[in-house]
Amino acid sequence: MLFFNVTTPQPEGYAEIMVGKFESNKDMIQDLTESAATRVGNIAGIITEAVKDVTREIGDLITDGLEMREATKKAQEDRSDSDDSEV
Repeated sequence: MLFFNVTTPQPEGYAEIMVGKFESNKDMIQDLTESAATRVGNIAGIITEAVKDVTREIGDLITDGLEMREATKKAQEDRSDSDDSEV
C-alpha cells in the first residue's frame, strides 16, 4: 500500500515507481508460483509412475511364487503317481 505523508511532498513520479515495483514483484511471485506448481506436478507424476512400477513388480513376484508353488505341487503329484505305478 502507498501512504503519503501529507506534510512532505513526494518526488515526481514516486507513485508510478511504487506501482511499477509492486507490479514487478507481483509478476515475479506469480512466475515463481507457476514454476513451483509445475515442478510439484512433475514430481507427483514421477512418484505416481514409480508406485505403479513397484506395484507391478510386486504383483509379478507374487505370480511367479504362485506358479512355482503350483509347479512344485504338480511335480510332487507326478512323482507320487509314478511311485504308485512302480508297485
